[in-house]
Amino acid sequence: MIGTIVKGVAGQYTVNVDNVSYICNARGLFRKNKVSPIVGDKVTITTAENNTGTILEILPRKNALNRPKIANIDCVIITLAAAQPTLHFALLDRYLMQAEYEQISAVICINKIDLDKKIPQLVQEIYTTAGYEIFAVSAEKQLNLATLSDFVSNKTTALAGPSGVGKTSLINALTENTLQTGVISQKIGRGKHTTRHTEFIPLNQGGYIIDTPGFSSLEPPNLPQLQRATLFREFNNWIGNCKFNDCLHVSEKDCAIKNQVGKTIDARRYASYLELVEKG
Repeated sequence: MIGTIVKGVAGQYTVNVDNVSYICNARGLFRKNKVSPIVGDKVTITTAENNTGTILEILPRKNALNRPKIANIDCVIITLAAAQPTLHFALLDRYLMQAEYEQISAVICINKIDLDKKIPQLVQEIYTTAGYEIFAVSAEKQLNLATLSDFVSNKTTALAGPSGVGKTSLINALTENTLQTGVISQKIGRGKHTTRHTEFIPLNQGGYIIDTPGFSSLEPPNLPQLQRATLFREFNNWIGNCKFNDCLHVSEKDCAIKNQVGKTIDARRYASYLELVEKG
């Protein structure tokens, strides 16, 4: 039978086949070949008693994210908070870089807009110009959730972002679930991990939303230096227009991208690019 992995915990995978769930182990051959099934994978399974089974084959993936590890999604919603915890633009850019690198559609959701109105406006100014759709919501106060609910309908959508930004609270609000939510550490100002594994959650309006563990740090994709500018959407209109074909857009003369900083390219985004180039 062919099904979808909707949850994976400690080497056991919940596979959904025609709305029936089977708890499956992966064949030892996967371990030998250093391949692991991940949530979202389409797989073939053989079943046994008590709705158990074995994963026999991982079918080809249309896409996959490395962190969080998830496959075959329509869109990733990069989720951050307007406050508590503080929004770090460099981390937001790293999530967006990862999505661009994996060629997965990405939008941005700023939660907790009731706590700070300036940050959502700033995000709108920077990232709408960069070509991203922005959702500004409050799960706790039930603000602007209808628009987000319409967006995720009939899609397989993953929420990704650091701990404490309210990903699980958003899922609870969108699905009427009661998943356990976390709290913000008063000592370090960051969220505490509550979601320990990645899991598909069905939407009443059709489709799935995926809860993922939070990550407070994220390494940028490892690309050759000359290709790193392609991870920034707003750079792409200017790539190829520089004086030098091997321009890194750092200190070279007559650089088309540098000439757009403060115009069509925000200085914060350009700073994130410079940090990526400095990685060597």
